[in-house]
Amino acid sequence: MHEPTVLVVDDETAIRDMLRMALEIADFRCIEADNIHDAYTLVVDQLPDIVLLDWMLPGGSGLELLRRLKRGDTTRDLPVIMLTAKTAEDNVIQGLDIGADDYITKPFAPRELIARVRALIRRAGGGPANERMQVSELVLDGESRRVLVGEEPVDMGPTEFKLLQFFMSHPERAYTRSQLLDQVWGANVYVEERTIDVHIRRLRKALQSPRGDYSNLIQTVRGTGYRFSSRGFG
Repeated sequence: MHEPTVLVVDDETAIRDMLRMALEIADFRCIEADNIHDAYTLVVDQLPDIVLLDWMLPGGSGLELLRRLKRGDTTRDLPVIMLTAKTAEDNVIQGLDIGADDYITKPFAPRELIARVRALIRRAGGGPANERMQVSELVLDGESRRVLVGEEPVDMGPTEFKLLQFFMSHPERAYTRSQLLDQVWGANVYVEERTIDVHIRRLRKALQSPRGDYSNLIQTVRGTGYRFSSRGFG
């Protein structure tokens, strides 16, 4: 069963420890950061299902990270709950106006926070990491990490699988090679952009199954990069 991933961003170790224990007891996977730089790197690398974000952080406020997430094509829909000691109404409004989905002030009851986390994940539909996604007879099963056409398994490497999973989770959007590198390889990994083209070719070849050719689902967008589109397919 998929354990939703929660990113906790707070510079107080005691609060992170308390939240991690509460989240793990509630069957969530918890990852942590104590500053906005490390937090953004974890968002890009691991694509959590939700972020618990402290307002006051070293190196910049949580609002700076919130703004950055809401500007990104692949992160704007990521649910965010602000955690803060600030209780003034204008601060609450500021956080919500930027794009926070919820707001809870310290100190708070862990059970209340867990309830809000669950509600937001349900509203957002959960994360794509373990979803089963399908186009016609092409099936990607995130739980078993297999790709099938009909009942026949498709042989592809782990990078091609991650590319396909990302594309199927974000259909009909054009992504640059740089964006694909950040989302599939991670922000801290140096890979030349042309490497994307090699893996796209491998992915298209893998999708040319005897049961059906699905390679044209991966479309080249001239001047931009690539897009996954099933419009008009079949």
